[in-house]
Amino acid sequence: MPTRRALLALLAAAAATACSTPPARAVGSLVDVQIVERGRGETLSTWHARGSTWVAGRPGDRYAVRLTNRSPGRVLVVLSVDGVNAVSGETAAVGQTGYVLAPYQSAEITGWRKSYSEAAAFYFTALPDSYAARTGRPDNVGVIGAAVFRERVPEPPMGSWFQPSPPLAKDRAANGALESERQKSQAADSAAPAAPVTQEPSASRRAPSELAAREEKRLGTGHGEREYSPTTQTAFERASSQPAEIVQVRYDSYQNLLASGIIPRPRPIPRQPDAFPSFVPDPG
Repeated sequence: MPTRRALLALLAAAAATACSTPPARAVGSLVDVQIVERGRGETLSTWHARGSTWVAGRPGDRYAVRLTNRSPGRVLVVLSVDGVNAVSGETAAVGQTGYVLAPYQSAEITGWRKSYSEAAAFYFTALPDSYAARTGRPDNVGVIGAAVFRERVPEPPMGSWFQPSPPLAKDRAANGALESERQKSQAADSAAPAAPVTQEPSASRRAPSELAAREEKRLGTGHGEREYSPTTQTAFERASSQPAEIVQVRYDSYQNLLASGIIPRPRPIPRQPDAFPSFVPDPG
C-alpha cells in the first residue's frame, strides 16, 4: 500500500446544490492533483471552464493538495500555491525544490513547509489575508500548480559478453575532454530559464475601485497554525530541465464562481400537473 508520507527533495539546481455539482475528478495525467477539504475529508468537486479546472472553497476551511504519482518511476513535484513555492516560500519557478513521490505513491500536502517536521496549514481566506498578499505577492492568488519532473534513469551496464580493451593514453585524454564538455553542457541546460508563464494583468492596469472590490471578494490561501508533518531529504536527478507536465487548479468561493459563470446556475424544474394528486378536498 502506498505510503502517505511525502519525501522532500532539496535540490541544488534549484455548498453547491446537488443538481449543479459534478463528481470530484483528479487533474493531470502523470501526477493527479486533487484538493481535499480536511474538516470533512471530502475531495472538492471540479468544474471545467475557460480552459481551466476550478474548485470552490469556503473561507476558513483547511485543505490539502493530494498528489498521486500514476507512473512506475519516481517523480519530483514542484508545488506552487498562489504563485509561491510551498516548500521554500520563494516566488515559484519550475527549477526549485519540491516533493519526491515513489512509484504510484499518493501524498497529501497540508501546508507551507516550515521544517522537516512541521508545516503551516493551508486554509481558504480572503485575498488580503492570504500568505502571498501578506508577503507582497498578490498577483497570482487563486491558483495551485504542480510542475512534474521524471527522474533520470542511468544507462544499463554493457553485457558481460563484451569487454572493451583499456584505452590508450591519448584516448583517455580525448575522453576526458569530451566528458568535460558534456558536464559544461549539462550545467548550461540546468541553468536555462524556465518557460514564460502567462499571468493575469497586473494591478496597475485595472481601475482602483474595480480592483479593490474584486480583490476583497476573491479567495486566497492563508498561513495557518503549525502542525506535525514529517518529511525526509532524498536525492533526485531530473531527466530534463523542463517539466514533463504542469498541472493547474484554480479556485475561488462558490458564490464568485457562480456569479462569473464558471459554475452553471441550476435550472428550476417547472411544476407538472398531477392527474391524481390526493383525496377530494372540501371547496374553499
